[in-house]
Amino acid sequence: MPTRIIPDSDQPSIAIEIALEKDLPDYDLEDLEKPAPRDVDGILVSQGFRDLVDDAHGVLKDLLSGSSLEVTQLTGAICPGDEGVYRPGVWIVLRDTQANKKAGLPAESQRRVAAIAQKFMAQMGLV
Repeated sequence: MPTRIIPDSDQPSIAIEIALEKDLPDYDLEDLEKPAPRDVDGILVSQGFRDLVDDAHGVLKDLLSGSSLEVTQLTGAICPGDEGVYRPGVWIVLRDTQANKKAGLPAESQRRVAAIAQKFMAQMGLV
């Protein structure tokens, strides 16, 4: 599962982009590879994808409980793949509420986010 973790250099936040590579029949998300970005739009507005995002919010809330991390954005994404293939994905932005507002996310928080991303993907059945 291609996952990109992108820390902000000047803010205590980090983005996680998770491309959906396998079908998720529980969400009616199948045939995910598309030849053009606009073809992914139909998936991102489907009820199945909205249900996935709703469930993702609950899982993230549990995973972040007791930490200084909070979700600032959770939405769909169009993820480019190999050879001109595009897939739907999940875009998550987390912020550390206790970190310096003018500095990037501390290394320890970045490691914690990477671990959370792995747990998130496992709990959501994305791996």
